Amino acid sequence: MAGFMIVWLGQIISVLASSMTGFGMTLWMYKQTGSATAMAGMQVAFITPFLLLSPIAGVLVDRYNRKLMMMVSDLMAVLSTAGIFVLYASGNLQYWHLYIAAVINGLGNTFQWPAYSAAISTMLPKEQYGRANGLMSLLDAGPGVFAPLLAGIILALPMTKPFDSFALIMLLDVLTFFIAIGALLFVYIPQPEKTVEGQQESGSIWRESVYGFKYIFKRPSLLGLQMIFFIGNSFSGMGFTLLAPMVLARTAQNSLIFGSVQTAGAVGGVIGGVIMSAWSGFKRKVHGVLLGWLMSGVFFAMLGVGQGLTVWIPFMVLMVMVSPLVNSSNQAIWQSKVAPDVQGRVFSARRLIAWFTQPIAPIIAGVLADYVMEPSMQVNSGLSRLFGGLFGTGPGAGMGLLVFFSGMMAALVGLSGYFFRPIRDAESILPDHDQLARVEET
Repeated sequence: MAGFMIVWLGQIISVLASSMTGFGMTLWMYKQTGSATAMAGMQVAFITPFLLLSPIAGVLVDRYNRKLMMMVSDLMAVLSTAGIFVLYASGNLQYWHLYIAAVINGLGNTFQWPAYSAAISTMLPKEQYGRANGLMSLLDAGPGVFAPLLAGIILALPMTKPFDSFALIMLLDVLTFFIAIGALLFVYIPQPEKTVEGQQESGSIWRESVYGFKYIFKRPSLLGLQMIFFIGNSFSGMGFTLLAPMVLARTAQNSLIFGSVQTAGAVGGVIGGVIMSAWSGFKRKVHGVLLGWLMSGVFFAMLGVGQGLTVWIPFMVLMVMVSPLVNSSNQAIWQSKVAPDVQGRVFSARRLIAWFTQPIAPIIAGVLADYVMEPSMQVNSGLSRLFGGLFGTGPGAGMGLLVFFSGMMAALVGLSGYFFRPIRDAESILPDHDQLARVEET
């Protein structure tokens, strides 16, 4: 656990700085464009490389040293942030440059997530998977508590170009990446033992790249769990795309209110992560997945109804607080059921399935918001007369209605899992990976 904690500490410092950069970029992008569609393009640019190259990245994670794969992902993130820093400091930054940076970050993430997830399986016993994944969830939530506040303080500093407060944030981001890489250098990460099944499926990179999909599709329980995330992420992806522009539109681009909402979500994530780190979740992890989707969807829907901090803050806390329960429970199932030597390929395929609609969902959400829902909720139309009493009218009302719809559909996805036995009883149907046959060394 000591080695895992060193890696985790290095990552959380780096993610704190990256979250500050992301906060600043969101404000900068919306100020430049004022468009939900333009902001949705950032998500598309990030996720598309992952979808295209994920199967090959999974093969490389299984074939080569997983520590090296982690370092590669951090180095790619350094390159993208450093590039944006140089363009901004020189006065040449355009909003479309952020799309290029998002593509590079997406390439790095393609290696990072399967490598880190698979490394937990070899560094820790399966009894610790739930707690370790709870700590990993704090990488997303923990820095977010302080990042908006710290970024807001730095952005308010009386500094001028070329080295103003936004440039300072990006420079700090670049420096902290090397802390994360340095932490990895000091830690031993074991390579997994070879299993018979994994050995039989070795071959060309193209053959191995499709193995993860074959593995999942041969096991209805794993496929069913992935369909929960595939459909749920389709709806939640639409909602999350609109959350930032909805808040900014309803508050006349008030960065303090926007930062407060983001901080509230981060606080919820920290609370959820701490709970999962101590509790490890339900004994039957599938309850954490399905009940978590149900609860988080309902809480997310209420964000669309809200028109101010009195609603946004409590439901943001509750919604994000449940996320570590969902992700940690799901991760523990896969880490205990899939042999470590094939987890790179299987986990890459798994995330590709779950995120397959992510390049499409933000575009659909942005176009619907900008050209259909927002205009319809600002005039005396049938839609505004029907829903105006609940969601209000004017800027942000149409996006609020879409957020509500997205959240309720995600909740129904979680509830539906209880009606399918392969999903409901996944843990008793699938054997643990330590029961699988290993390759005997000669």
